[in-house]
Amino acid sequence: MATLEELYNQVQHYLNMDEEIDFKEFKGYYQDVITYFDQHAAEFDEASIWKGLFIVESIMSNAENRTAATKRPSESKKYKKMASRTKVYAQHFTKRLHDIGYTHDEISEEFEKMLAEGEKEQVE
Repeated sequence: MATLEELYNQVQHYLNMDEEIDFKEFKGYYQDVITYFDQHAAEFDEASIWKGLFIVESIMSNAENRTAATKRPSESKKYKKMASRTKVYAQHFTKRLHDIGYTHDEISEEFEKMLAEGEKEQVE
């Protein structure tokens, strides 16, 4: 099973690719994330919550875009389910960050920094 750090690095890699991954790879990554989060999310420390939020927000956004773009109804339905499941985790992680004391603006700012971090690594 992949670690949280490996899942985080993988999503950063995906976000900086020029082409999209295929359905099979997307689904496999999604399943790895959900399996890991189902087993470990309750014990995440603050740094892990940030990485978890970044991962699920990225999957959710991508799955929502793919739901509309795909021509295969069966894949569209699966993408929609993936977006729905990751949204639950995104809401959970966001609530935990609010409980720690972060505002909505602070969460957005940190998220932008994490996106920029992946872009910077791509350039190097």
